[in-house]
Amino acid sequence: MIMRVVSPMPEGSGAIAVHRQLAEALPGYQVMPYSPRREYWPFGLHRLVGRSAELVHTAPDYAIFSAPADVPLMLTFHNYILDADMRRYSSLMQRIHYRTSLRHFTRRALVRADMVTAVSQFTADVARRDLGYDREIRVIPNGVDPKRFHPAGRDRHRAVGSVRILFSGNPTVRKGADLLPKIAAGVTQEATVLCTGGLRGGARIPGADVVTLDRVPPAKMPELYGSVDICLLPTVREGMSLAVLEAMASGLPVVTSDCASMPELVHHGKGGFLCPVGDASAFAQALNTLVDSPELRTQMGEYNRQRVLDAFDVKATVAAYRQLFQELIDRG
Repeated sequence: MIMRVVSPMPEGSGAIAVHRQLAEALPGYQVMPYSPRREYWPFGLHRLVGRSAELVHTAPDYAIFSAPADVPLMLTFHNYILDADMRRYSSLMQRIHYRTSLRHFTRRALVRADMVTAVSQFTADVARRDLGYDREIRVIPNGVDPKRFHPAGRDRHRAVGSVRILFSGNPTVRKGADLLPKIAAGVTQEATVLCTGGLRGGARIPGADVVTLDRVPPAKMPELYGSVDICLLPTVREGMSLAVLEAMASGLPVVTSDCASMPELVHHGKGGFLCPVGDASAFAQALNTLVDSPELRTQMGEYNRQRVLDAFDVKATVAAYRQLFQELIDRG
């Protein structure tokens, strides 16, 4: 049976990648991307859905503007940024928006929703606590395709002096990109720190010790992971990082922050290192430990690869969503 699920999502964020995974795997699932600029005037988003949808699946932020009243609505929290802990990482206009209209929109969407999910336990817990939400939030972890992202072809014992460290993601303060120059300055000269330009491209990190790559198309990401040795993400908040999951599936050790959902992914000392948020010296020290030990990089990368196979295969993610979609459609 083919389900008709419509998913209106803004372009330019990692969240839409999860919905596109579902569209690739589930006949009848259709992503309807829209420009992030439409969030300034979201009142016409319902036109994206049309009249044939059996279910709308989207993020909570602007769901009330895109879901017709007579169609079941399923929400997924891909991250949560409305709480007080995130104010220091937001602009003045963002703080005003988050504390007023976006919080109001999100609460209205939760009242309207027939099902609410989150991509990590941390995200579910912080959303429930901050919004005072007392209904169930089911956790469906993000997943990756281990056939697409795999360690094949990597020189696991790359010559000294050419170890490559990759920051993959939108280079923002929330991702910890502002720390990259300090971290890179503390890393041994036997390594190179690389930074992607983000999903929209064009962003560059200042500093001679960080190499900013041209925009990398999604289809080229497996090749990029195969060309580097360590994944770095000094983030301050993640719902569940697809970049880290892709790196883990590719057999890379991960150095990231000890915060949010990161401990749900990275096991400290086994698959990489969890460092205090904002501590550039701790990140540099952890990276230097891995740069100096090809054997440790290999050991941690193999651990991460197996962890993805056991717990974060995209097939399990798709199956969990499919079950909930069918449950909601059958209800009504």
